[in-house]
Amino acid sequence: MVAYEFYWRDPIKGLELIGVLPERRRNPIRITSESVMNWGKKVLGENSGLDNIFFVQVTIDNTTDDILRFKAHKYYQK
Repeated sequence: MVAYEFYWRDPIKGLELIGVLPERRRNPIRITSESVMNWGKKVLGENSGLDNIFFVQVTIDNTTDDILRFKAHKYYQK
């Protein structure tokens, strides 16, 4: 199962895990960095310093519950 781990860069404490979002959409065309970050906006609010938030796409093995990490994404607003 694909999921996204969201992290916040705290200037004092360092990286903090915000939460994990499992990917439930079946249409891969709808999955973009922006659409994934919309969840972060909903959880933290629009004024929460989104410049310091990023997510890591992970795969969770359904049989062992092991987490495999791939690449980090940073959301850039235009």
